[in-house]
Amino acid sequence: MKLEVQGLCFGYSGRRVLNNISFSVASGDCAAILGTNGVGKSTLLKCLNRILRCQEGRICIGGADIRGLDGNELARRIGYVAQTSRFADTTVFDAVLLGRKPYIKWDATRRDLELAQGVLERLSLSEYAMRSVNELSGGEMQKVAIARALAQQPDVLLFDEPTSNLDLKNQLEVIRIIREIVRESDMAAIVTMHDLNLALRFAGKFIMLRNGEIYAAGGPEILTAESIRDVYGVDVAIEAYGGSKVVIPR
Repeated sequence: MKLEVQGLCFGYSGRRVLNNISFSVASGDCAAILGTNGVGKSTLLKCLNRILRCQEGRICIGGADIRGLDGNELARRIGYVAQTSRFADTTVFDAVLLGRKPYIKWDATRRDLELAQGVLERLSLSEYAMRSVNELSGGEMQKVAIARALAQQPDVLLFDEPTSNLDLKNQLEVIRIIREIVRESDMAAIVTMHDLNLALRFAGKFIMLRNGEIYAAGGPEILTAESIRDVYGVDVAIEAYGGSKVVIPR
């Protein structure tokens, strides 16, 4: 399975936000979209999930143009977690079980229930299963939203700043779990991130946006002091630590 984006363009009120965006992400890939605030990272994710409809270009998954997919088929192909998720007044278990909605015809099957329970256990949410989602903290609610997307088992997972409301321990736990599930389940993940060092721990592919266009795309080699200065306007040093790159602001 491959997600392919070809010449995507999108704008608001006559102002072009994204221009000629083209890239591909294959099964097993974890890709990070990087760039400053307002550059169009969240808008790009919403176009990939058809929340916003691109004005030019094509988005295909497994060779199928997403414009031709019905709602359930799109949900079986692509899962999405927004920066801030809202829930009805329901239990944590039922909120996660909603991720199985694209597959449920009459009632949840035993497999649906087991998948929801398995994701809760993996994200250390089992103790909250019968609690109301609205009783949870913002960080806990974010983990529930991620659990719901994982229970959905789509081909591609889209995460908009998934760790923004999490403490350091939970940030590392969540990105590790997402990365493991992507590799085990032959999915792909596309994540917007501000923390470059966290992105380097998570992703193997990077898409850097500047002025609504792709500045650079590729592996960790594209994250250089020069590219970070051009995209973020910040001088940094790139050091090696434990076999990985570390970005240090000067």
